[in-house]
Amino acid sequence: MYLSDFDFELADHLIAQYPPVVRGSSKLLVALPEQPLFDSIFPNLINCVSANDVLVFNNTKVIKARLFGQKLSGGKVEALIERVLDDNTALAHIRASKSPKKGTELLFEGEIHARMIERKGELFCLRFSGSQSVYEILDQYGSLPLPPYIERTAAEEDDSRYQTVYAKHQGAVAAPTAGLHFTDELLLELRQKGVELVEVTLHVGAGTFQPVRVEKIAEHKMHYEWFDVSQSTVDKIQSAHQQGANVWAVGTTSMRALESAAASGVLKAGQGDTDIFITPGYQFKVVDRLITNFHLPKSTLLMLVSAFSGVKHIRNVYAHAVANNYRFFSYGDAMILGRNE
Repeated sequence: MYLSDFDFELADHLIAQYPPVVRGSSKLLVALPEQPLFDSIFPNLINCVSANDVLVFNNTKVIKARLFGQKLSGGKVEALIERVLDDNTALAHIRASKSPKKGTELLFEGEIHARMIERKGELFCLRFSGSQSVYEILDQYGSLPLPPYIERTAAEEDDSRYQTVYAKHQGAVAAPTAGLHFTDELLLELRQKGVELVEVTLHVGAGTFQPVRVEKIAEHKMHYEWFDVSQSTVDKIQSAHQQGANVWAVGTTSMRALESAAASGVLKAGQGDTDIFITPGYQFKVVDRLITNFHLPKSTLLMLVSAFSGVKHIRNVYAHAVANNYRFFSYGDAMILGRNE
């Protein structure tokens, strides 16, 4: 298929620049292939799931990954930490008038010193000096890296609203945004109904926002992200399927983690890097239902949902969403999709 197969017109006013006033109050489009499209609100998700269904959440935590500073020679530098390698070392995207060469000293806000020690593809390996770990530095001096389509700087409210209520393991550069709709109250309701809530980890990288630059999508190279799927999660998913219950991925990142763990054809516990690229024709092995936000035109995530629910169905879903003023992207509204067999 071609990149142009995944394009659509989207007016700027439909791109959500702020979260809803109340967490969990977004609209919800129920878009199961076997049913007419149904407009609802997110709290009504409770009516769409059944006892013994399994909801799989990505428990990654967004880090304050953006650092501002300068080279010791004086040029301004902005670093976006992609991955923390150890207490003192991280891979980063660097924005500067000239890319720093090996050995270049960088001085970030807070008198934080780092040396560029090597290039790894498009990323720069930075080694920080001092007694603080990279995570401690980011927590104290970093800024939240809002997505590029949010045309404002991060505010204090974003520190909590661009984070799920169940976030645990720090390491993501972007939020698993389908999870932003969930409140503690809704999670309790789901448990009381008999729904099984399980977790995976996939640390979302900045590459999730990189555009596809080739017309033939089969030629696109996906970025790597680290994931972890536990044996407990595998056991509960397998039990649900044995009972005829549905497995729900909360967000495309949960989907990617599960399908990566099932790359052999059978879901297995494990962890590691994945560059799984899900496009139409992919045979899904784990997930029956997907809760997700609305994605960018020509994006790999739009290709993923098209693979899951069918290209024609997704085109109808997005046309309905645009016509009915759904809010798009990270702070936008949500939809429920089913697997197109």
